[in-house]
Amino acid sequence: MVDLNLPNYLAYFVFVFASIFVIVNPLQASLVFVSLTSGLSTEFRRRITIRATTIAFIVAVVFAVGGDLILRFFGITVDSLRVAGGILLFLVAMDMLRGGREHKKVTDAELQDANVREDISVFPLATPLITGPGAMTTVVVQMGAAPTFAEKSLVMAAIVLTFMATYLIFRFSEYIEHILGVTGIMVLTRIQGLILGAIAVNFVATGAWNLYMSMIK
Repeated sequence: MVDLNLPNYLAYFVFVFASIFVIVNPLQASLVFVSLTSGLSTEFRRRITIRATTIAFIVAVVFAVGGDLILRFFGITVDSLRVAGGILLFLVAMDMLRGGREHKKVTDAELQDANVREDISVFPLATPLITGPGAMTTVVVQMGAAPTFAEKSLVMAAIVLTFMATYLIFRFSEYIEHILGVTGIMVLTRIQGLILGAIAVNFVATGAWNLYMSMIK
């Protein structure tokens, strides 16, 4: 058990928050949100925002809390998921660095289906747009890798903060898009892609090393 002091706890929280926030990527997701909710009243957009972010948060918490049971059920170790998840996150990071559209989280068929839905808060907004496979994998890995109750609490706090920020970004998405513009959001997305790529490499390296050490023991 590692006895972390306050600066180390803060550094750990920043790392976990960054890994979750950049894979959720609410800034770029807000572009899809604006396009799907154009023409709706402000009040209806607000209700969709609240419902979508709440459901996405619940999904993330379920995977964070129940991730260990899921891994045990399938006989998967945290380090195996680290490697697989790191590869997945690296591919997402490459798309972000190349300026890949957030639509890649949502297929064209799903977008067409969303255009005829009265309520898009659950699908495709909550999932897969906000809490998609990458976010689910990330919260499971981060929670499974946290060795102490204090660190698990920091992971939960990072999840809460991420979805609070997501709500605010979606709530004021039109203003953010007006201020930053598509170009500004894409620049920030590329920066987040670089951060996510580094986190993905860390996931793979740590997982591969731990798997190697477990094999030689």
